[in-house]
Amino acid sequence: MPEAPVKPDLGGLRIDAHKRGARKAGKGIAISFFVLLVALVIVGGVYAYVHQTPSVQVATVNAPDTGPQALLNASGYVTPQRRATVAAKITGRVTGVFFTEGMYVHTGFVLATLDDSDTQRGLASAIADRNATQASILDLQVQLKNAQIELHRSQELRTAGIQTQEALDNATMAVNSLRAKIDYTQEQVLAADARIKEAQQAVDNCIIRAPFDGIIVSKDAQVGEMVSPISAGGGFTRTGIATIVDMASNEIEVDVNENYIARVKPGQEVTAVLDAYPDWKIPCRVRTIIPTADRQKATVEVRIAFDKLDPRILPDMGVKVTFLGEEDKLAKKAPARVMVPQSAVRDDGGQKIVFLVNGDHVERHAVKVGTASGAQMQILAGLAPGDTVVVGGPTDLKDGEAVAIKR
Repeated sequence: MPEAPVKPDLGGLRIDAHKRGARKAGKGIAISFFVLLVALVIVGGVYAYVHQTPSVQVATVNAPDTGPQALLNASGYVTPQRRATVAAKITGRVTGVFFTEGMYVHTGFVLATLDDSDTQRGLASAIADRNATQASILDLQVQLKNAQIELHRSQELRTAGIQTQEALDNATMAVNSLRAKIDYTQEQVLAADARIKEAQQAVDNCIIRAPFDGIIVSKDAQVGEMVSPISAGGGFTRTGIATIVDMASNEIEVDVNENYIARVKPGQEVTAVLDAYPDWKIPCRVRTIIPTADRQKATVEVRIAFDKLDPRILPDMGVKVTFLGEEDKLAKKAPARVMVPQSAVRDDGGQKIVFLVNGDHVERHAVKVGTASGAQMQILAGLAPGDTVVVGGPTDLKDGEAVAIKR
């Protein structure tokens, strides 16, 4: 027999009244817990906001610069007082060069030699002429001795009345003539000695020597080239052998506008900074003021000497200089004063105060202020160099309050 169809039992879907009440109670507990959690977060946030540590910016108290003040700035170059381009006194061909750039040489050092073959021959000829002339003196002295004997004999014969006066006069003349010839020949020897010295000087001119102690900064001729003290044109003849600089004579040369030259005095302190070493301040002093002006540039040349030379200071280096004034003697005698940013000084009921940072909290300090200079304020009393003060932060800071320093 066929089975009867199954009817759905809708009664199983019915919710029991007891269970329905339990579900409603659980939902209410969850909502209450969420509300309580939100309230705790709000209360905690309010407490943290009220009790948060304020952040502040700080600065260090600096002592003012009481040294010489800058009066004038100028630029120029390092220039040696002793620099020479050594050249030959004669025209000749270079046969030897005995130096290199950067070499230190002493006075008299042989820098180069020229071809001296012609001058050596001239010297040898002068010596030969002198020797020949000097030898002729011996012959004249022999003749003079014989003439003196003849004169003595003539004098005796004339006394005896045997010889005439004419013969005695001739004998006397012969003696005097030979004496004159000897004197003349001796003068010729002296003249020959002078020609020897001249020829020797010509030989010496073929040797080029250093005129003073210094460093070779330029090599201007090579072996085989022609050199001359006068330019021959065309570029085939050199006019110099080497350039020598006495590094111990380095100084600074600057042009100062004539409108400000009254601010410059001999012996005045100067600070120089080389373009090659911008962080190196070199102490200097004004050596001299050249007593003439350049009408084209309206400037006056000033020479400045280094207090102490250094191997890093090289000729023709660019340099900037600052002319300094005298130190403020009254400021030296006055109590020590410090400078702080103006933002560090606060007004508290008409009294000027600052907040010093001491560890993790601030301390209120009353101060006596002076004059303002730009963004800085002079503090006459109440602070010392090295103190740390608050320059930025809440306006309602209190003495002893903990703070966090912004980095």
